[in-house]
Amino acid sequence: QETRSNEESTDESEEDESEEEPKLKYERLSNGVTEILQKDAASCMTVHEKFLALGTHYGKVYLLDVQGNITQKFDVSPVKINQISLDESGEHMGVCSEDGKVQVFGLYSAEEFHETFDCPIKIVAVHPHFVRSHFKQFVTGGKKLLLYERGWMNRWKPSVLHEGEGNIRNVKWRGHLIAWANNMGVKILDMISKQRITNVPRDDISLRPDMYPCSLCWKDNLTLIIGWGNSVKICSVKERHASEMRDLPNRYVEIVFQFDTEFYISGLAPICDHLVILSYVKEISEKTEVECCARPRLDIVQPLPESCEEISSDALTVRGFQENECRDYHLEYSEGESLFYIISPRDVVVAKERDQDDHIDWLLEKKKYEEALMAAEISQKTIKKHKILDIGLAYINHLVEKGEYDLAARKCQKILGKNTELWEFEVYKFKEIGQLKAISPYLPRRDPVLKPLIYEMVLHEFLESDYEGFATLIKEWPGDLYNNTIIVQAVVDHLKKDPQNRTLLRTLAELYTYDQRYGRALEIYLTLRHKDVFQLIHKHNLFSSIRDKIVLLMDFDSEKAVDMLLDNEDKISIDRVVEELENRPELQHVYLHKLFKRDHHKGQRYHEKQISLYAEYDRPNLLPFLRDSTHCPLEKALEICQQRNFVEETVYLLSRMGNSRSALKMIMEELQDVDKAIEFAKEQDDGELWEDLILYSIDKPPFITGLLNNIGTHVDPILLIHRIKEGMEIPNLRDSLVKILQDYNLQILLREGCKKILVADSLSLLKKMHRTQMKGVLVDEENICESCLSPILPSDASKSFSVVVFHCRHMFHRECLPVSNTVSSVQFCNICSAKHRGPGSALLEMKK
Repeated sequence: QETRSNEESTDESEEDESEEEPKLKYERLSNGVTEILQKDAASCMTVHEKFLALGTHYGKVYLLDVQGNITQKFDVSPVKINQISLDESGEHMGVCSEDGKVQVFGLYSAEEFHETFDCPIKIVAVHPHFVRSHFKQFVTGGKKLLLYERGWMNRWKPSVLHEGEGNIRNVKWRGHLIAWANNMGVKILDMISKQRITNVPRDDISLRPDMYPCSLCWKDNLTLIIGWGNSVKICSVKERHASEMRDLPNRYVEIVFQFDTEFYISGLAPICDHLVILSYVKEISEKTEVECCARPRLDIVQPLPESCEEISSDALTVRGFQENECRDYHLEYSEGESLFYIISPRDVVVAKERDQDDHIDWLLEKKKYEEALMAAEISQKTIKKHKILDIGLAYINHLVEKGEYDLAARKCQKILGKNTELWEFEVYKFKEIGQLKAISPYLPRRDPVLKPLIYEMVLHEFLESDYEGFATLIKEWPGDLYNNTIIVQAVVDHLKKDPQNRTLLRTLAELYTYDQRYGRALEIYLTLRHKDVFQLIHKHNLFSSIRDKIVLLMDFDSEKAVDMLLDNEDKISIDRVVEELENRPELQHVYLHKLFKRDHHKGQRYHEKQISLYAEYDRPNLLPFLRDSTHCPLEKALEICQQRNFVEETVYLLSRMGNSRSALKMIMEELQDVDKAIEFAKEQDDGELWEDLILYSIDKPPFITGLLNNIGTHVDPILLIHRIKEGMEIPNLRDSLVKILQDYNLQILLREGCKKILVADSLSLLKKMHRTQMKGVLVDEENICESCLSPILPSDASKSFSVVVFHCRHMFHRECLPVSNTVSSVQFCNICSAKHRGPGSALLEMKK
């Protein structure tokens, strides 16, 4: 029963449970093959890119398509078919059987050869180019290796290539090289030179060659792969150098790779730079402790010079593997498509290289969804079985099952894209598991936009449990995603329970803003003293709404409020602002002060009021205000300053009103500051003030010192020195006198320096004037006499004339020039002299 269940198993392979992905996938060759093997057993098979040829133990040869359907049947012999050979075109076939029959015939022509030998024929191989007339050759192998060639009159001529070393067990013909195996080893024959070029002896002579036959496979025209027992050799055919030939063949064989395997080899095939090995396995039964046949293995290995590296290894569940021997398995392959056929008496399994769909299948099976999704995206043009969306949805479901809700929600953005139906489905799924918060940051907000109900559902979820998260969503989401009225009402209901909640109030203000109910939003912002209140006013032009809220705005941020009010005088007048701030003079002062800074004349009607405001709230800016204002009533200002005993301001006002003596007296008596008194006297530049200052200071030695140090350039120091009383002690008198002398000396030096500069400049200008006056003056018909106003030049050029031209460019006829009363011979232009432009001395005289 156990045997039967294994035979009926539909598992093509048992893959390793490790994380390494298999390289091949397997499927049984069914359809017609299944029917054949129910009644018969497979003995051999050969593969062409167009079809398959299967030989059986009952002497039948079946031609099959690649799906295993029977296309043609040949009854060759009543006994086992040992070998089938096809040429490269697939038009000619060679067949040999256990009863010694050999047939070579055309599949699409009447060409045919029959021969029966007196011993079993194990192998037959037709020339790869048998279809061509000059390559009509094939070889057979029993006790001898015979070459048949078609010659004269279409007769077949046999010749012995090799004999005497036991039965010929295998032969492979590639190009001009024939490789065969007998009981002693493997030989290669060069058909061009008809010379045998190598002999590769078998390693383990203890194995029966009929039970563990040799496997041969040409990788290319010059590379032969040999598998025998558990030994693999890869041989390369090379050209011998001319100097080494002598009596040797022109080619030789070098073994480039050689290694042993763990199991007995039943077949070989190349795959890129790797090697596919079909192995016969024996193992000890756990129940009976007797050695028995195990499932065959198909391994992919990387050949190395003295070993190999295993790439993958699969155990194959073929029907009847418990009864099979090593000789019962065969491995054939199709070079163009990388298909490998594992033949056993009761089963044919096809191994294919795994494609991208298979790779994705394996990743999904291992729950490596992200790698599967990435592989599908890279190969989306070549995959046929999978869809990126389906893989993505499976990935999201997997993450949700693992409890990685945030990652699942993040992946929704990439996977769901613009599919609104899938988005809504996923949102409801997250709602069912109570994870709406996880998906909220990733919901689409533009292209696509989901139903308003979806966004409202998420907002309600946050409103019930997370006010801050709710406020964040309201700020980030555009107001047109949801029904604003519904959300406003929900917030209002929550505020009834907690009316002072600042987060809800701030969010309600934003909702009112989205709903264009700016007045209500402004009230909330002002109540909260929120920084966005000014932005809201500017953005939505809410100046009409703040006419009665100016005090609130000033209390919140007076600087921003004043800047906003001054920038929008056309919307809220200065008078209106001043009126609103009447009961808050400190705020009124801030507003009027900034207005004055911007423009000294705009608020001129309030300058009188500002005197009191400055005096009360901002004395440091009172004096600058008094200096800059031209509309301030001086008497009123003086009265306020005197009442408050503001000395500096009173001094300025007295001086501005012309009462400099009182101002100076106040400085001297109230401030006791000689430096300030001197500075004041310098500003006024009035001799009487200096006299008053000297009289006041004459009995005060410290004041005298200050005067001596500072008045040297404004008042003659002798006047001060003469008035100093005899015997008065004056601090630092010597230093002061030295400074006076130094200042005087400096003045003398400055005057001398200026005099030198003036002389040099005068000389330079004199030379320049002289050069200018030495130049000629153009006189033509357009010039007129400044006295008689007639043309300066006569119309008749032949007549004599006399013209006087001054350097100022005024011209006169000699006879029109007034007679000079002076004794000097130098004449001057009467016009320039009358206008006090200078005498314009020196002239030019023209005569003819």
